[in-house]
Amino acid sequence: MMAIERVTTFIDSFSQGYDPISQLLLKLPINWTIVAQTLKQTDLGGDVQRVFGHFVATGQIWALLTGLIIGYLFRSLTSY
Repeated sequence: MMAIERVTTFIDSFSQGYDPISQLLLKLPINWTIVAQTLKQTDLGGDVQRVFGHFVATGQIWALLTGLIIGYLFRSLTSY
């Protein structure tokens, strides 16, 4: 059977109410092997606190505030 004939047969099967994809999936052997998985408890509050502490400790908070102030002043001086 040529490729175009297989495609048209596949498309026609949908119009007849036959779902070839689910039939194909039902025939495939299912062998689920988990290669690697690490589970850990998520502590969203602790993670946010740790990131914010690093943000402050590295001085990035001052760069942010300075940039906001200079940006506001620049916008104020250049708009009329």
